[in-house]
This record gives sequence, structure tokens and C-alpha cells, in this order.
Amino acid sequence: MTTDAPTDVSDIYGTMVFNEHVMAERLPSVTYKALMRTIQNGEPLDIEVANVVAHSMKEWAMEQGATHYTHWFQPLTGITSEKHDGFIDPTADGRALMRFSGKELIQGEPDASSFPNGGLRATFEARGYTAWDPTSYAFIKDQVLCIPTAFCSYTGEALDEKTPLLRSLAAIEEQANRVLSLFGEPKQRIVSTVGCEQEYFLISEETYTQRLDLMLTNRTLFGYAPCKGQELDDHYFGAIRPTVSAFMKELDDELWKLGIPAKTKHNEVAPAQHELAPIFENANRAIDHNLLTMEKMRLLASRYGLVCLQHEKPFAGINGSGKHDNWSLSANGKNLLEPGENPMENLRFLVFLACVIEAVDEYQDLLRMSVASAGNDHRLGADEAPPAIVSIFLGDELSAIVDALVNDHESEYISAHKVAMDLGVSVLPNFLKDNTDRNRTSPFAFTGNKFEFRMPGSSQNLSETNMILNTAVAKSLKDFADSMDGRSGEEFEQAALEHVKELLKDHQRIIFDGNGYSKEWEEEAARRGLSNYRTTAEAMPSLLQPKSVALLEEFEILSENEVRSRYEVKLEKYNKLINIEARTMKRMVRQQYLPAISSFADEVAQNIFHIEGVDNQADMGPHRELLGKLTAGMRRIHDLLTQLDEAHHRVRAIADQQECADRNATEVIPLMDALRAEVDALEIVVARKYWPVPSYNDLLFYA
Repeated sequence: MTTDAPTDVSDIYGTMVFNEHVMAERLPSVTYKALMRTIQNGEPLDIEVANVVAHSMKEWAMEQGATHYTHWFQPLTGITSEKHDGFIDPTADGRALMRFSGKELIQGEPDASSFPNGGLRATFEARGYTAWDPTSYAFIKDQVLCIPTAFCSYTGEALDEKTPLLRSLAAIEEQANRVLSLFGEPKQRIVSTVGCEQEYFLISEETYTQRLDLMLTNRTLFGYAPCKGQELDDHYFGAIRPTVSAFMKELDDELWKLGIPAKTKHNEVAPAQHELAPIFENANRAIDHNLLTMEKMRLLASRYGLVCLQHEKPFAGINGSGKHDNWSLSANGKNLLEPGENPMENLRFLVFLACVIEAVDEYQDLLRMSVASAGNDHRLGADEAPPAIVSIFLGDELSAIVDALVNDHESEYISAHKVAMDLGVSVLPNFLKDNTDRNRTSPFAFTGNKFEFRMPGSSQNLSETNMILNTAVAKSLKDFADSMDGRSGEEFEQAALEHVKELLKDHQRIIFDGNGYSKEWEEEAARRGLSNYRTTAEAMPSLLQPKSVALLEEFEILSENEVRSRYEVKLEKYNKLINIEARTMKRMVRQQYLPAISSFADEVAQNIFHIEGVDNQADMGPHRELLGKLTAGMRRIHDLLTQLDEAHHRVRAIADQQECADRNATEVIPLMDALRAEVDALEIVVARKYWPVPSYNDLLFYA
């Protein structure tokens, strides 16, 4: 645990990172410049340069206490993986040297058949490769030098989340530069920037270990609503309890050492729920940092007797946890989605805005698919998170601009001016009001100079979502650049404005500034022709649509085989998670809940017998009513358990993953929900001493 001594952030920030500052200090000038050309311009890295970098990296790491290195990569499991190798190299005379070569830096060889691959590798075909990603800094974690890498098969196909993301970053950079060149701007370094807002729960480790469902599935499969939930809004932004505050302080210190720009922390809406938000970064680094943040949260929590839950819906009836993906584009550090003082006259901004709107509308199914998971199915559309329908919120001013352009009334548009807020108290300062409010029900909301994609779930690796978003926008930018070929000056400006108008007219259906939770919006979205995939099983076929495959192949993000492999991996994971949940649920009912309910029913029956034996005039009506409720409940639980068991085994035997997922969604999950409802109904009937697991009151409210 940390001490009470204050942290000097400037002294510790990035101390565990082999960043550009460290490289400039330690590498020979020629080597440093060559490496920077690789990082910034994508030039091939010479092995001699790699050897010098590797030696310097090893020397630096050993000074920080590292004895091992690992190629840190992102297989299709959704988390990160690492295999530790020592720097040690024994000599013939019984001593040992510490070595690390350029070849070891550049390439590793993990087992490719033991990770999800969707059919790209057979069990006996084990060879795979990790390849150094020099655009994401190496770092030290637990005295191990971690080298961010891509992961591919022996045949060169991507087996990870990072490789397609890097390809998409290259695609959007190329197409955005084509667009900027039409505005007379030179070639620039363009990156998509991301800020990952991470929501999570912290609960007591003592109660966690008494819940089989939490330990095996990361969510409560049973549980009646707590006596007090989030209805008083007293937890949101409330004072942070001391144990949690100590955890957050140590987490900040650990993240800052890793160069992770953790900025904001606070209590979230639900009891025991919290959030951490970083400053924006290059998407590649931001996602690496988010994965590290999630890992640090899970590992550090145990030092404080806590468990960190990153499931999308660990508790029914209260808010679940998302991971808002704040996305924008930056050209040489300048935000391309910054509207400026007068957005209507900012043609470059309007072009990029219109292209984003087109991309989200054209590939709404893919974006929905990218956030699909068994956990997120419980969260999306639950009146606490965005609906499962993808739409864009622009706000008052941009919506007015769109209306003016669509209706050819741009000459009548009057720019909104900043309004000073006067709270009527002289000691309080006046401040400028934003030109638009926020819409927390929108899945894809413009928030000033970026878009906040609010659909991703807490446990998700954001690589796939950002890969699809980057690629879809790259496609729109490419189409714009192609259509402007050969135009310049006033001709270009007029043609560009007409292109913007056409895009806005054609894709106006995706823009919605109202209440995304309302039934009316669901009906209106259907009339507009927007998709509404409520479950992962419904969303996954979108990945195999010819339009989706064509997009990913056009920009060489994923081949058709790689696309199909991801489809298989995601479906298989969904089905395996439902299988684990069903098995856990059945075991808890058989071994915990039914015996507990039966024991309490036996006590009630004995009470009736004993009291009537002493006083045959006693009114035992309430006791008999309670006993009847218990026995009837046990009968319904037993019947539903039997039905679930039969459906579970029937569906599990289906070989086709899509059919299995469809049947899980329509048969198994509804039975699980029904069984849960019956067990939960008896939780508030059975005496507490008999109930076999901690309740929501115990889990969510602790010292």
C-alpha cells in the first residue's frame, strides 16, 4: 500500500516507460533518428538499429530492476498475454551475461494454436509470431520489460486486436491527408485520438468469495434488489470512502509511472461503482493504456480487501458499467473536429463532420457488432446506457447547421454565440455556456470537438470498435477525395459544399437529438430504417455481410478469412459464456438455494406443528400461508431448473455457432431469467440466517 507521503507526479510520471525522452537520452543520435523515422513515417527498421535499441532498452530496464522481458500482445481473448524470458545467458565458465538482441526485440514466437483463432490455425499448427510495435512505448511492469507487439499466424494472418487497429490508423491517415491536400495543406501526421472512460465496481473480497456466480462469471446470476439502490443519487460524485480513496491513490501512482495520463476519478451513479478517465492519446497507445489500467485495477484491488468488477452488468436493477470511447482526429496535434467560431463557414470541418455522419450511418451494423457481448446485452437498451440502436447526437448548433444545409437555407443560418451565465450571486463568477447541451441517451454524441461513442462495455478491448470507426471514416474520406479529383479553388469549394449537402441529405436518418430511451424513438428508428439488434446473436451476422467484408478488404484491414475467423471467435466466446453461466446457475440452485429454502420451510412446518401441539386454538394461518409460498416456490424453481437443464444440453450440442447463439438468446437466457426471478422472489421471504450467499445489501454497501 502507499504511504501518506504526497506524490510528486512530475518525478514519477513515465519513469517505467522507455519513451521518446529516454530514447533521446540513451540512444546514439543516428539510431534515435532512424527509430523516429520508423515510428513517425513507417520506414523499415534495420536490424543494426534494432540491436542498438535492444541493448539500450535492456540496460535501462535492468537499472529499473527488470530481469526479464516479454512480448506483450492482445490475442482475441479480449485481454493481454505475456510470456516472460530472462535476459540471462549462461557462459561456459559457469557465469552468466545479460543479453537482449535486436532479433529478440523485433520478433517472438508464442503458441498460435492455444489462442482463439476462428479456424485460422489447427491444433497441430502451433507456430505464430509476435512483432514489435515501435509506435507504442515499451514499459516495465512487475520487474519485466514489456514490449507491445502485434500477433500473427505462421501464414501471416492477424490473430490479435492490435494489427487491424494499426492498419486502420494507416488507412485513415492516408485518406485524411488526401482530403487536407485539397484544402492546400501539406502532408501531416494524422492520428485518431481516443480517451477511454473506464467504469468499474469495487466490492468486498470477503463477500465476493462467498458468491460462486461472481467468481466464475463476474456477475450476480441471482439477487433481489437492495433496500436502497441509486434512487437518491447520493453516490454519484459523492465523497469517496477511505478504502476506495486509498486504492485510487495507489492506482494513480502506478498508472502515472507507466505514463498513463489518468486524469479524473469519481463515484459513479450506482452504489460501489466508480470511474477513471484519462487524457486523450493516440488511439494505439490509448488502448494499450486502457488494457493496462484494467489490469492494474484488478490486481491492486486485492491489497485493500476489494475486488474490481469490470463486467457490464454485475448487478441487476442498478446501472451497469460502460467504457465511453471519445474519438477524434488530430493533424499535427490540431483537432480536425474542432468547429471553430463559425462552423458554417468552416468548410474543412463540415467535410470531416459529414464524412463521419456518413460512415456511422453506412456501417451502423458493424459498429453495433463491435460492442456486442454477452455482458453488454444486459446493459444496452436498459434505460441506463445507450439503446441498441445506433444514432448520432449533434446538439443545437450543429443540428441547425445540418438543417440549413439540407434545406439549402444556409444563408439564413445565424451562428449561435456564447451566452454568459449569471447565477445572480455577485461573488460567483460569470461563465460562458456551451452552445449545446449533452445527451446521455445518445450512442454517438458530438461533445464539442469529438464524438463520444457510449455503447462499448466495461470489459471490452476497444481496438475492434476503433478499427471499424477508423476504416468506415477512411472510406467516406476516400469517396470525397475521389469525387473532388482535379478540382481546385472556387470550383473545389462549391463542389465540396454540394458533396457535404448530399451526404447530410442522404444520411439525415442517423441524426437524432431526442430521448434515446423512449419507446417512441424505437418506433421512429424502425420507420427510418435503422437497425435494432438487441442481442449479440442478432448483431454478429453483420460482420459477414458482403458490404462489411468489402470495406475491410478494400483498405487491407482484414482479409475475408480474417473477418470470418473473428466472427467465429466472437460467437464461440458468447456461447461459452452463456454455457458457464447456465452451469453455474444450475449448481447454485441445486446445492445452495433449494437446500436453503427447504431448510427454512422445514423450520416453518415444525413451528406450526409445535405451536399447535401446545395451543390447538392458535391462529397459524400466516405460517401456513408462508409455508405454502415456500413449497409452491420450490416447485416452480424445480420445474424451471429442469427446463433449463434440458434446454442447456440441447443447445450446447448444436455444432453451428450462429444457431447455437440464436438458441441461447431465445431459449436458454429467457429460462435463466425466469429461474432467477423465482429464486429472487424467495430471498426476501426466507430468514436471513438460511440464505446461502451475501445479498445485494451486503455486496454493495460496505465500510
